[in-house]
Amino acid sequence: MDYLFLFCLFVTAFLYASVGHGGASGYLALMAIFGFEQYVMKSSALTLNLVVSGISFYSFFRKGFFKFSLLLPFIIGSVPMAFFGAKININPHTYKIILGVFLIIAVSRMFFIPKKKYEQSETPLFFVAVLIGAVIGFFSGMIGIGGGIILSPLLLLLHWSNVKETAGISALFIFLNSTAGLIGLSFNHAYEPTSDIYVWVIIGIFGGLLGGYFSSIKLSNNRLRYLLSFILFAAGIKLIIF
Repeated sequence: MDYLFLFCLFVTAFLYASVGHGGASGYLALMAIFGFEQYVMKSSALTLNLVVSGISFYSFFRKGFFKFSLLLPFIIGSVPMAFFGAKININPHTYKIILGVFLIIAVSRMFFIPKKKYEQSETPLFFVAVLIGAVIGFFSGMIGIGGGIILSPLLLLLHWSNVKETAGISALFIFLNSTAGLIGLSFNHAYEPTSDIYVWVIIGIFGGLLGGYFSSIKLSNNRLRYLLSFILFAAGIKLIIF
């Protein structure tokens, strides 16, 4: 079962990096299915998120798919709230329900593949972007994700960014929120990742590097996407019901 978990971890990092995400929702889903404790899940997922999203951001930034001026108001709101969200100790049952809901949202995000070419046609109001970032950041820190699964579809649906720029923006958004979340956990003396975190990080690095590379050639691997979506959905239902 350990090898199966590590294989799924690699696939998760690969897929998420290919679309500019860190993959925390996927890592949390895997840990939920494999029965990890809550305190291990949050710390481990944010650590992996930091590594994979950083690699993904570099890949998209190097290709010119990044716009800091658009990201700025979102991180002004999200980073401090991710810090405070990570410091909140919530009831394990409540944590599972909130996480389950976010995992099901992540499933819909995995299938949100625009059939038309989304281009930026509007610029968000500064205070609106700050408010959105604050809400996403708070819940991201509280449950241990980076928030990209929420920010990305918003940027596209509201025509605030095109597809490639959205990936680059989301990657750095996730990286910064994950950093803030980890700092918040450390301040609370609650940073307790799995004892195998170094092995997980190495696997995340390889998956992230390959995902970032294949994203440049428009990789389309529906079977892996369906597998990941099934994992997320199953974990979400498990957390909410049981």
